[in-house]
Amino acid sequence: MAVQMPTEDQVKTIAEELGMTLSPEDVTSFRGLMSGYVEAYNVVDKMPDALPEVTYPRTPGYRPEGQENPLNAWYVKSTVKGADSGPLAGKTVALKDNVMLAGVPMMNGSSTLEGYVPDVDAAVVTRLLDAGATIEGKVHCECFCLSGGSHTSALGPVHNPRKHGYSAGGSSSGSAAVVAAGEVDMAIGGDQGGSIRIPSAYSGTVGMKGTWGLVPYTGVMPIEIYFDHTGPITRTVAENALFMETLAGPDGYDSRQIDCKTAPYTEYLDKGVAGMKIGILKEGFGHAVSEADVDDKVMAAAKRFEDLGATVEEVSIPMHLLGPAIWAPIGLEGLTQTMMIGDGYGLSRQDLYVTSLMDYHRGWRQRADELSETLKLTMLFGAYADKMYGKRYYGKAVNLTTKLRAAYDAALETYDMLLMPTLPLKATKLPEPDAPREEYCARAFEMLPNTSPFNISHHPAISVPCGLSDDLPIGMQLVGKMWDEATLYQAAHAFEQSGDWTTF
Repeated sequence: MAVQMPTEDQVKTIAEELGMTLSPEDVTSFRGLMSGYVEAYNVVDKMPDALPEVTYPRTPGYRPEGQENPLNAWYVKSTVKGADSGPLAGKTVALKDNVMLAGVPMMNGSSTLEGYVPDVDAAVVTRLLDAGATIEGKVHCECFCLSGGSHTSALGPVHNPRKHGYSAGGSSSGSAAVVAAGEVDMAIGGDQGGSIRIPSAYSGTVGMKGTWGLVPYTGVMPIEIYFDHTGPITRTVAENALFMETLAGPDGYDSRQIDCKTAPYTEYLDKGVAGMKIGILKEGFGHAVSEADVDDKVMAAAKRFEDLGATVEEVSIPMHLLGPAIWAPIGLEGLTQTMMIGDGYGLSRQDLYVTSLMDYHRGWRQRADELSETLKLTMLFGAYADKMYGKRYYGKAVNLTTKLRAAYDAALETYDMLLMPTLPLKATKLPEPDAPREEYCARAFEMLPNTSPFNISHHPAISVPCGLSDDLPIGMQLVGKMWDEATLYQAAHAFEQSGDWTTF
């Protein structure tokens, strides 16, 4: 698309929007000075974009219906076979529908993006295929990933695989559902406030949010760079560790990957927990929305670690309770400015900008009424805060994450990991289609107290199922030292091997 010279009326209008007062002579002068910029933009326009090469054949696929999609978890089924051999040969994968798979539709849960077809594979897609995995297609996520429930996608709610009519968790709702249902071996999820761990806890899967930057986010639609994570959801800890060995490490694009440290995670699985010190986070229990059976099951899981030879003690980190509040300015203003007003990416970082997505996503401005109530709410307040107070609260919140990180790090000098419920409650009933906005939003955000703090502190955190109540899974969260996913896998595997979690 060639860039045109602005008209004098356009220059005048833009000046007024920027608070400038220009005379007619000023307008003419400035417009004339812009000709060199227009020429430069058109030089860029004519150059081919620098995108990674797409390999491995695929088709656009199809949208499964009826018995082929009983949980409404699948968006598009399209089989992409990877390399003939590799560590993941024979393994099947589903992609959260904010992950780009070239030539296959992506809508990120929103009708405003429906019809977009990426022209690039995400870094995690390339790594999975090179390792021999077979991608089976794309699964639903929440509308622009702004919900911890599974009811905000434009194409309808995703059902819990263990209890129809209940939430599968979000925003990686379809990812956890198809793994728990046994339809694939593994799914890619995304996690900005808990969206790998939340559906894992609600649906009974293992979900790892690695240290910020461990897994390249390249080719996954951003929300906010400061807390964007992507990673694996599996049925077992061993499978999760295996997949993480393929996913982790720098890709040369993602500016989040600073001093990235990986490990052979599967080599730690059978080392046990004897001699480990685990801190039960006092502030992780007893939230206003906590359910007693959830707290009790997680405390019983802590006792099981003790039986396995670990030292288990209570530890208090009062600042943990402030984590969700610190998350709020970063999340609300960040997503508004980056994901929405910034056309999905914003500015000022080294990254792979998928310009086809940016072009298509701009259309939300003419269709904003179609956005989910959760996204409308977060955008409205994010825009209000920016208009009235500028960027100071975003900046102050980022500054405070240093103190939050230090508070966890201080405890982690004594303990190998922290233990708490992943979520304070079990999966809730899906809201009815005519549910009031207040209920719709409550079901989306009520479960975040123990997950969102670690998105902004950047510590690795894994959710492991530790029991059932009312036929619904309960998740235990283990949080480790920066870049120490290996120890989390070691402990999680020992716990998993101690018995059938559905009977705990």
